[in-house]
Amino acid sequence: MKFQNMTKNELNETLSSLKREYEEYVSKNLKLDMSRGKPGATQLNLSMSILNEVNADSEMKASDGTDCRNYGLLDGIPEFKALYSELLGVDPQNIIVFGNSSLNVMFDYISQCMTHGAGSTPWLLQGKIKFACPVPGYDRHFSILEYFGIEMINIPMLEDGPDMDLMEEVVKDSGVKGFFCVPKYSNPEGKTFSDDVVRRIAALKPAANDFRILWDNAYSEHDLYDNSDELLNVFEECKKCGSEDMIIEIASTSKISFPGAGVAVLAASSKNIETIKKRMFVQTIGYDKLNQLRHTRYLKNKAGVKVHMQELAAVLRPKFKIVLDTLEEQLGGTGLAEWLKPNGGYFISLDVLDGCAKRAVELCKQAGVILTPAGATFPYGKDPRDRNIRIAPTFPPVEELKIAAVLLCLCVKIAGVEKLLSE
Repeated sequence: MKFQNMTKNELNETLSSLKREYEEYVSKNLKLDMSRGKPGATQLNLSMSILNEVNADSEMKASDGTDCRNYGLLDGIPEFKALYSELLGVDPQNIIVFGNSSLNVMFDYISQCMTHGAGSTPWLLQGKIKFACPVPGYDRHFSILEYFGIEMINIPMLEDGPDMDLMEEVVKDSGVKGFFCVPKYSNPEGKTFSDDVVRRIAALKPAANDFRILWDNAYSEHDLYDNSDELLNVFEECKKCGSEDMIIEIASTSKISFPGAGVAVLAASSKNIETIKKRMFVQTIGYDKLNQLRHTRYLKNKAGVKVHMQELAAVLRPKFKIVLDTLEEQLGGTGLAEWLKPNGGYFISLDVLDGCAKRAVELCKQAGVILTPAGATFPYGKDPRDRNIRIAPTFPPVEELKIAAVLLCLCVKIAGVEKLLSE
């Protein structure tokens, strides 16, 4: 029965029952964490063999003969560039290999655009700078932009990706310098941009000639099922439109191997690669080539990555199933929430009744379940409808996840009934 069809008396009786159930959870003094998309210990254990690929008795040389213990190869070892060339569908010379953090690569790129421009006058000297941001979206993207004082413009996510009609209008403003996105298994909704959306992005005609799209392809390999989503190669589409310079693609092994000890990469046009490498020559003497070497030796190629990711998916699928099944069992047909079943990525996006997300998240917190703060999936932490909750099912052990999922649904019900009674 939809809760909206209940009488006031039925709602009040239901609320009393829900609160009694809630108090039982509070009394258990739970400490459960679903706040961030971190791999759990079981998943991390599957990557431990990477550490055995380079040791004191190993050959420490890259394929071109460079000693990976020493200086050299500013933009990464050839075999790692070849691996990501295969994964991303770009030429090896259009790839730069960095350290362990793709977030740092994105922050650094924005920072350099602010101080030195994107083949243009530094953004800092151009007045008010703006970025288009798909919503709901990735909170870390928003934090970077807010840090640099860049104004964010909400672009609603539709079923096939960002609202491109709105995007095409927004970029007519020369103050709009970029677009931040997760094109495959978007954070938090798990949507993948359709072929049409990718083509329209490649065909954008922004008023700013220094417009940049940060194509954060964090989940390019993170399929949960055999019927995985396919993302059109944005560089191939950009070549058709002469717009390759717009795209700065970022990826990493962070949730393929170890989030704290993975390898990040950037792919871009030859012109952008040349500019970035000139800056790197001043900035650093190079990144951890031994880590690049051990990852390449373990993963080997695209086929090797696929085998490894299938093992990881076998760990993650039951966790996603627990949450999705619980949502259906507890909230299905109630009219209190909607959600999507993603084919990959790291999150499940839950939309509750307008005005109820903060209340539900706070109730969870009081009962010992920590979630990503309500509003975090929107710029400035402000969800205009206060309805989106990002669920991160990957970190908790299965038994804890079962409890957390049921408690989350209970809190959504309480917040929803309270809202209906107030109307």
